[in-house]
Amino acid sequence: MQSLSYLILLIGILFTFSKVHSKKPVDEQYCEVCIKTINTFIDTLTDSEKTNAEKIEKEFKKFCSKVKIDTKEHRLCYYIGGLETSATYAVGDLAKPLSWGIPVEKICRERLSKTNPQICDLKYEKQIDVNSVDLHKLKVKDLKKILSDWGESVDFIEKSEFIKRINEIKDKYVKPTADANKKDL
Repeated sequence: MQSLSYLILLIGILFTFSKVHSKKPVDEQYCEVCIKTINTFIDTLTDSEKTNAEKIEKEFKKFCSKVKIDTKEHRLCYYIGGLETSATYAVGDLAKPLSWGIPVEKICRERLSKTNPQICDLKYEKQIDVNSVDLHKLKVKDLKKILSDWGESVDFIEKSEFIKRINEIKDKYVKPTADANKKDL
């Protein structure tokens, strides 16, 4: 009888631990490109199209044909099969759950990522705030990225040359923040 109560206690503890352990926080950046792109796509659909899987597939291919080449969204379309050059076809894995009303986060993070894990590996690059960052602490790669994002030449060798060039032209590309204005007073 006593061993039965220990067994029930042990099962209760294990059950409680499994419930607590399974509540992992969701990383908001995980599958961010998929979630944002599919939400943008859904906004282009009419109410009648949103419930029809065949129409969703057709419209997704149209949507992907208009996506700018060499972007994260274009790469996602390639992975899902929305482009003519796609090696795989998983548009049905997207269209059917969408037509059933399943949330986009669940479709991207659970369904599409199972068929192709690269879908959730796509991430947007974080923009560097030139006003709030110490340029001397950045890597040369990041300094090059700032200049190339601005459309400026990046044919320097020394880190100090990159920093000097960014400081020379940053007023042309970056608006001063409120904090920067307070420092000037």
